[in-house]
Amino acid sequence: MPRPWWKRIGTVRSGTVPVKTPEQQVLTSLHRLREGWLAQRTARLNALRGLLREQGVFIPVGAGAVVPAVRELIGDADADLALPLRAVFAVACDEIAQIEERLDLVERELALLAREMPAVTRLMTVPGIGLIIATALVAFVGDLRRFPSGRHLASYLGLTPREYSSGLRQRLGRISKRGDAYLRMLLVHGARAVLSRAHTASKPDRLRIWALELENRAHHNKATVALANKIARIAWAVSVKQFDYRSTPAIGRVA
Repeated sequence: MPRPWWKRIGTVRSGTVPVKTPEQQVLTSLHRLREGWLAQRTARLNALRGLLREQGVFIPVGAGAVVPAVRELIGDADADLALPLRAVFAVACDEIAQIEERLDLVERELALLAREMPAVTRLMTVPGIGLIIATALVAFVGDLRRFPSGRHLASYLGLTPREYSSGLRQRLGRISKRGDAYLRMLLVHGARAVLSRAHTASKPDRLRIWALELENRAHHNKATVALANKIARIAWAVSVKQFDYRSTPAIGRVA
C-alpha cells in the first residue's frame, strides 16, 4: 500500500531547490524591475512607431532612433502632424525618457553590487556575458557549481534541443525553452552580439571561428542559439575552475 500523501511530504531530496541568499534576492528584484520597465519601454516605442506610420512617417530601425525622430517632428512647424498629436507624442517621449532613467538607475545599482561579488566579475570575462547577464545568472541560478556539467546548466536554461530518438536513430528537435525565459533571452542576445562582431574581427579567436563556421553550415539563428549554449557551458567551466576566461587563438579563419 502506498503511503498517504501527508506522510510523503518532505521526502524530496534536499538541495534540489536552493534557497536564495539575501544578495540573490536583491539582484532578482532589480532584474525583475528592469524586465518590467523594458517591456513598458518597448511597448511605448512600438506604439509611437505604429501611430507615426499611420501618419506616413517612418522611423529608422533602432530603439534609440525613435525619441529623437519624434521630438524633431514635433518641433518642426511645417510637419504634417496634427496639434493634438504633437502634445500627446511629447508626453509619450517624456515617459520613455523617464523609463530609461529608471533603467540606468538599475544598471548603476547592479554595477555597485557586482564589485562586491567575485562570481559576477569572473563571469563577465566570458565573451557575450556582461554586467546584466552575469548578475542575472547569479541571481536566478545561484552557484553554477551545483550542476554536474555544463550541459546540465544549458539544459536547465532551455538551450538544448528536444530529443525524439528511438533505437539507434537520433532525432533532435528545437530547443526545449525550459527554465527562465528572461535569462535565456539575455544569453541569446549576448551570443548574437558575439557572432555579429566576429564578422568584423581582425583576429577572431577559436570560439568565434567555431561560430562563423557553424553559421556557414546552418541558419544564422541556429548558430546564435548554439553559441548561447556554448557560452553557458563556458560560464559553468569558469565558475567550477574559479578562473577568468582566456581566449584561445585560432589557427585559421573562415573564408
